[in-house]
Amino acid sequence: MTDTEKSAAFQAVSTTTLADLLGREQVMDIGIRPLWGPVPRVAGPAFTVSCPPGDNLMLHAAVHRAAPGSVVVVESGDLDYALAGGNMCAVAQVRGVAAFVADGVVRDLAEIRECAFPVFARGVIPVPGAKKAVRPLNEPVRCGGVRVAAGDMIVADEEGVVAVPAARSAEILRRARAQLAKEAGQTLADWEKEHRERIDEILAAAGFEG
Repeated sequence: MTDTEKSAAFQAVSTTTLADLLGREQVMDIGIRPLWGPVPRVAGPAFTVSCPPGDNLMLHAAVHRAAPGSVVVVESGDLDYALAGGNMCAVAQVRGVAAFVADGVVRDLAEIRECAFPVFARGVIPVPGAKKAVRPLNEPVRCGGVRVAAGDMIVADEEGVVAVPAARSAEILRRARAQLAKEAGQTLADWEKEHRERIDEILAAAGFEG
């Protein structure tokens, strides 16, 4: 399966389904949110970037080096200076970048919203960052509390952002498809019956008699 085919397959899987399969440790914290909506679900291999506080040079460099379909994932943690603005997002979109997922803030939200470029970040500030610090690209980063390596599958939607480790992507996709197929063939009454039986079993095992 090519990266394009894999991205398309994961785009059909919600972050809630992936969170059920992967657990909390692969889900970015609630501060990493879509900055406009309704945002489409995006999926693509991670192109990772590390920017020190107050500097966005390597994100600018990444925009011209990330392959089409990539999700650019940025480690920063800085809330005082913007990592990206409207022009950079527009250029990234033209170059085929699927989205930015940034542990930091951006600016020019109206421009970003107008061009409908998906950005998942901590917020907005009008102050631009500097362009001085050189760091290697595609090294492992931490974004929203999650370790992300280049090539990990990033899936982001209005519920949040999930990082699927590359080594587990085939397994997780297979299990996600099985889960979605099961849900598609299940009525609400079926789900309620199964759910109630499971809850009652848990309560009984804990000695609950109500």
